[in-house]
Amino acid sequence: MTSLISIFPIRHHGPGSARSLEHALSQLNPDVVLVEGPSDADSVLPFLAQADMTPPVALLGYVNDDPARASFWPFAAFSPEFVAFRWAARAGAVARFMDLPAALTLAGEREEDESDDLHSDPLRVLAEAAGYVDFERWWETLVEARGDDFEVFDAINEAMRAVRADAPAPVGREAQREAWMRQAIRAAVKGGAQRVAVVCGAWHAPVLDVNAFKAKDDAALLKGLPKAKVTLTWVPWTHGRLSTGSGYGAGVRSPGYYHHLFTTRRAVTERWFARVAWLLREERLEASSASVIEATRLANTLAALRGRALPGLDELNEAALSVFGWDSDLPLRLIERQLIVGEALGEVPEGVPTVPLAQDLARLQKRLRLKVQPEQIDLTLDLRTDNDLARSVLFHRLNLLGVPWAAERYAGGRGTFKEAWALAWRPEFSVRLVEASRSGQTVQDAATAVATDAARNAGTLAELTTLLEVVRYADLEGALPVALSALDARAAGNADVSDLLGALPPLARLARYGDVRGRDGESNALAGATFRTLLTRAGVGLPLAAVGLADDAAATLRGHVQGADAAVRLLDDPEALSGWHSALARLAARDDTHPLPGGDAVRRLRDAGLLDGAEVERRLARALSGTPPEVTAWLDGFLGDSGALLVHDPALLGLLDGWLTGLDESGFTQTLPLLRRVFSRFERPERRAIGEALRGAGASARGPRREVNGERALRAVPVVLQLLGVNA
Repeated sequence: MTSLISIFPIRHHGPGSARSLEHALSQLNPDVVLVEGPSDADSVLPFLAQADMTPPVALLGYVNDDPARASFWPFAAFSPEFVAFRWAARAGAVARFMDLPAALTLAGEREEDESDDLHSDPLRVLAEAAGYVDFERWWETLVEARGDDFEVFDAINEAMRAVRADAPAPVGREAQREAWMRQAIRAAVKGGAQRVAVVCGAWHAPVLDVNAFKAKDDAALLKGLPKAKVTLTWVPWTHGRLSTGSGYGAGVRSPGYYHHLFTTRRAVTERWFARVAWLLREERLEASSASVIEATRLANTLAALRGRALPGLDELNEAALSVFGWDSDLPLRLIERQLIVGEALGEVPEGVPTVPLAQDLARLQKRLRLKVQPEQIDLTLDLRTDNDLARSVLFHRLNLLGVPWAAERYAGGRGTFKEAWALAWRPEFSVRLVEASRSGQTVQDAATAVATDAARNAGTLAELTTLLEVVRYADLEGALPVALSALDARAAGNADVSDLLGALPPLARLARYGDVRGRDGESNALAGATFRTLLTRAGVGLPLAAVGLADDAAATLRGHVQGADAAVRLLDDPEALSGWHSALARLAARDDTHPLPGGDAVRRLRDAGLLDGAEVERRLARALSGTPPEVTAWLDGFLGDSGALLVHDPALLGLLDGWLTGLDESGFTQTLPLLRRVFSRFERPERRAIGEALRGAGASARGPRREVNGERALRAVPVVLQLLGVNA
């Protein structure tokens, strides 16, 4: 008896074709279902039939020795491939993937995609030929509105045969894929299947007729292909990731809307606007039941005027904008983000194979009561509680592993016991966990190994001290001795002044705040001792380091000095502070110091009370004797980001004003842009106060005040009162 082979060309993630496919399979009742996808993933196919496998999910394949070489094959509830497998599980039919194995596609270098639009997305080309700018609207009109009309497959087959009749023969990976699919069909027939259903992308359908190709030619095409050892498993996916593309390059723009179409059998429009109203009410926007009725009627009317059986996304959006939009597009933007695209995160059963590191993370997430979801969660931790402290440790360890599920934010308020984090899970973190698993089987072991390796390979002192801070926050006691040893060795070497200064802030934070986390103070004391050693060495070399610098290097040095100054004050050690001020004094006293760090040093000494007003005026007067670029650079360092000094010190302001007004035209033109850059960093009230002070001072500086003629001044009073509407 001849086997019946039925080919169903589909659009990946198309809900209309998924519903039609489900109906067609029920009519055909095949005993074997072959679906486009990596054929070596059959071992994990049974998980798709489990009730706790909740799409969207993705098949993940990665090379064992190089997890970064990985591919995803996503599936949504409305994906025809997913529907085919679920149907086969219910009907008791055999279901298999039939595409080129992941062991072959992931072996060697990826091929460059040189296919044209016709090869990569033929249905989109047909939509453009039909006059549609938006492919998804064309598909929606011709397919989604048909419901379960499976005759659409015959129409797609006919169109694809016509398209491929004049198209060049496939080569390379595409030819190998289609040869492998034909071999899979032959194997199913040879195995005794009477009715075979083949579910594939529309482009491949015309060339899967096994009678039109010789088996020996296909076998020869597949002979000798490189192969890699790979692992395949299932991971959670999101609708948002479906909207940007999939493993087949077949992303859809409206996954949330497609999910609604596929899962809603009746009253599709009414239920859509009910969801819209619920969303807007959650955002405290007005959305009444009457508005839902009005929007439904409007969408149905628009569809009828355009000759459509059901309202499409265009009609739904236009009705929503008209009824709910008022004078703002905010409701429509909310609908787009939350409903049309959506951020639903799928779930996979606990028994799905995965690396031990991912299993350990899942246990920690459950124990610490951390919700995993794609939408951002803002979390503020109190490090005085055990659970929040453990959460903080986990977040720091994951960031060290390159899995930034949690991003640290600024935590306002007083105290050092608070941390703020923003949590948002991304599907690609699954691959990063696989990559990180080479360093350890648990989060702690992997993070310790990564930190140890980073300490041994750190290039600068600043990198080491920053790493040391992370090691302490992540509670990696195993990496701490290695980091401290590397720090001691590096500090004893020939580090330059900038490197020494950049290393101070993390050490100061550790020495001052390390015990907030309830740890022993031994490493904190060691951090303090190392801080003082590095500060002494930096102080010795600082004056000479500020000589002969280019402007960009001077700006970099100034930044390091700012960080070091804040670190010294944070440590609150009188001896260290005294040594630091001595270094700044030597820097400010040199005549050959670059003016930017020179002015900055004078300002810091003045703020510390080590220079009185007269000395500061003398330093300013000496600086004003230089060239305009040198003066503006010195002022940039001296004034910093605040104009409060000039507001409250008229003598300094007068010196600066006298210098500026005494410049000739050429010097003034050269100086003005540079000076404006300095003053642009001041707050607006500060700039206004400086201007008012200069206006008053300028009048007295230009000569005696003129006598006011009171009699003549009084003549203007009635006119002014009349202008102001005051009855005199």
